Amino acid sequence: MPDLSQLVKAYDVRGVVPDQWDETLAELFGAAFVQVTDAEAIVVGHDMRPSSPGLSRAFARGAAARGADVTEIGLCSTDQLYYASGSLDMPGAMFTASHNPARYNGIKMCRAGAAPVGRDTGLADIRALVERWAETGAPEPVEKPGNITQRDVLADYAAHLRSLVDLTAIRPLKAVVDAGNGMGGHTVPTVLADLPVELDALYFELDGTFPNHEADPMNPANIVDLQARVRETGADIGIAFDGDADRCFVVDERGEPVSPSAITALVAARELAKHPGGTVIHNCITSWSVPEVVKEAGGTPVRTRVGHSFIKAEMARTGAIFGGEHSAHYYFRDFWNADTGMLAALHVLAALGGQEGTLSELVAQYDRYTASGEINSTVDDQAGRVAAVKEVYAAREGLELDELDGLTVTAPGEWWFNLRPSNTEPLLRLNVEARDAATAARVRDEVLAVVRG
Repeated sequence: MPDLSQLVKAYDVRGVVPDQWDETLAELFGAAFVQVTDAEAIVVGHDMRPSSPGLSRAFARGAAARGADVTEIGLCSTDQLYYASGSLDMPGAMFTASHNPARYNGIKMCRAGAAPVGRDTGLADIRALVERWAETGAPEPVEKPGNITQRDVLADYAAHLRSLVDLTAIRPLKAVVDAGNGMGGHTVPTVLADLPVELDALYFELDGTFPNHEADPMNPANIVDLQARVRETGADIGIAFDGDADRCFVVDERGEPVSPSAITALVAARELAKHPGGTVIHNCITSWSVPEVVKEAGGTPVRTRVGHSFIKAEMARTGAIFGGEHSAHYYFRDFWNADTGMLAALHVLAALGGQEGTLSELVAQYDRYTASGEINSTVDDQAGRVAAVKEVYAAREGLELDELDGLTVTAPGEWWFNLRPSNTEPLLRLNVEARDAATAARVRDEVLAVVRG
């Protein structure tokens, strides 16, 4: 049996197929998922990776063997699976490894209503059952196994998204969309159908081997083709989706990347116009511009840890209308508090098409500071290096330190940085923001000198 501590991460299951896991293990996960969630019915979907259909069907068999009826929705994006979980009020499982290379696959699981399954909300229990059954043999099937049926929810998913954003009055737009051979190629044509958007489709062919580039738009190398196409064609906007299409990244009419924090601020302002006085969640590495815009729009910003389980939990606790992460995950109360890059993209298209200016002009009001981007350092002792950085800055007057998520040091009104350990790799992740580029570079270099010293 593979080492499940390496396969089961904090929020999902992810590993190399078949070296780390296979259909036999997927069937055990299906059985354990039903037992832990106490589900009478579940919904299951999968992405375009070659191993996904087999793993998904094995999971369904395991779930049905424990008595749950299984609705298979087949090829889908992760947010399409969340739609199915929310609209059908069923726990769900999505087979995808998101932006990871082709040899990987995994499961993202949720409870009914797209509520998260994380380390403390069921994932540890699922792992324990799978480990036990892998040693002792699969549990005996129940007396009355569940049924497995198929259902297509793509049109309903698209209609629901379209109902949440008013796109009726937008001017004609030209948009380049890079699906990276991922699930955006499946969902985008249906979602954007009949809108005044001229779609220039880049890499829409579903191919889990990713022949053109990896489906990870956070890596600048993977949006080069999108940037070039926008510039060549004079498009108004470029949009890139990751492999399972739950995140969207935006480039402006010049081909320049738009900060996900600026998108968070833009969407937050639009959601607050619909829900005056609402709460907006942002994680600790989003720009200062996000809470500023939220306050200016009459809302209440709430800062939380990085990670979808933390965002969703805080949204549920506060009744927040929207949440955003600098990793380009966007969460909506009207979408069961789940993240959907497609809905965020519709908001950006609506905002751009609702005025005559360019996208760069539109987002300038939401992009007020200079950011370093995330900088990773490989270290032998994560805790020791963070402690060393803390010692340096704790000795300086006028600074604010907090440890909500890693170490955040703030010089009020001037700069801040956050230093966080990776949960899965021997890395420290540094993000810096400042009022100007020179200050951001100085703070970055000072922190890295300690981290890497």
